[in-house]
Amino acid sequence: MAKGFNRGPAMGGQGGMMQQIQKLQKQMEEAQAKLAEETVSATAGGGAIKVTMTGDQKCKSVEISPEFLKDADPEMLQDMVLSAVNMALDESRALQEKLMGPLSAGLPF
Repeated sequence: MAKGFNRGPAMGGQGGMMQQIQKLQKQMEEAQAKLAEETVSATAGGGAIKVTMTGDQKCKSVEISPEFLKDADPEMLQDMVLSAVNMALDESRALQEKLMGPLSAGLPF
């Protein structure tokens, strides 16, 4: 072996890095599982429309007040549903950032 090329410490450093990566991967998997379980909700039209979504951005339910349907015009209903869905997506993304952000902060990109 050529002088100055000692593999011992370098391999130990890489092993430690692998352990850190595996630990981070496990933490990310746990955070993703938690996101799939947690829900956020958003309303529009003073509560006439309610959308519930998981932290991993799957729509769980859309609730429309029967009272609202009596007088609603289709375009207004569409706009309110769209608004509630977008607000729920924003809430879901905020939850995702809250749970996943600290994990990705230490990654060297």
